[in-house]
Amino acid sequence: MKSKRLSRPAVEEVADAAQRLAVLLAAGVPPGAAWNYLAEASGDDGGPKETPNPTNAVVKAAAIAARRGGDVPRAIAAAADATRAGPRPRFGRPRQSKEVSFAWRGLAVALQVATESGAPLAESLRDLASALRDLGQTQRDRDAALAGPRATARTVLALPAVGILFGAGLGFDTLHVLVATPAGLSCLGAGAALLFAARSWNRALLKRATPREPMPGLAVELVAVAMSGGGSAPGALTRVARGCSRFALAPPDQDAVHSVLNLAQRAGVGTVELLRSEAEQARRDARSAAQAASAALGVRLMAPLAVCVLPAFMLLSVAPLVMAILSSTLHGI
Repeated sequence: MKSKRLSRPAVEEVADAAQRLAVLLAAGVPPGAAWNYLAEASGDDGGPKETPNPTNAVVKAAAIAARRGGDVPRAIAAAADATRAGPRPRFGRPRQSKEVSFAWRGLAVALQVATESGAPLAESLRDLASALRDLGQTQRDRDAALAGPRATARTVLALPAVGILFGAGLGFDTLHVLVATPAGLSCLGAGAALLFAARSWNRALLKRATPREPMPGLAVELVAVAMSGGGSAPGALTRVARGCSRFALAPPDQDAVHSVLNLAQRAGVGTVELLRSEAEQARRDARSAAQAASAALGVRLMAPLAVCVLPAFMLLSVAPLVMAILSSTLHGI
């Protein structure tokens, strides 16, 4: 009997695949055999057969391509796009997010660049897995920051129904007042408009807090991979730019790369290590920025709650109850 696993960001499953592949390659396992081992080790987690684990689907597609001598990076990107573009399942795992698709594409570019430059892949895959886990932790921080405001909003959204039931329990037909009187219909329309505005406002705040760069430091890391194979800086930049263009990722910032190269030349230090240090710093900066944005988002989400959701509760629940009480009192007089 399989135990139920805790929910975790799907991007961390890509990190797991990259980490396992790195361990196998470092142990001397050929890439094709390593993908086969990963595919054999993967298995469904007990969900319905029509909704298989998307990570397993990508790994199996890569294993098939490797076994047939095909284009493994292309197979990874195609399988990732297929799991994201497919119909949303009613049960089981949801479709992969945009961030997960970018993660698989980053892995595909790393494989292509390392293959073309003849660079060792295991160390680069470890760094990629670390970057993906940073991205997963960023998602956890964002979800934690949103948990409080979301729970409060759900509670307040349920209050109109509670208010209507409370009025009915007191003997007042608040529902009739809300849907069958001009004043009630005005409250209903204004309250619904405020709830719609709150939802749109929340989505805008979430979009603004979402990191714009899905894989910070990846392009610089790929340049280091290409140069670790013994290639020149211009050739490494060309390979990385070609790979990023093929898989629709942001190309490396040539000014930033040249700045690192000039520093390495003046200081007489290893260019590859300096590039990897620069990529790691970019990931740290991106994670710090994401944590700050998530913390600020938890506060900003209170604005739609105060400006839109609470007034909507007053219009949809309190106002109909007051009108029902007044109507009953005046009718009794």
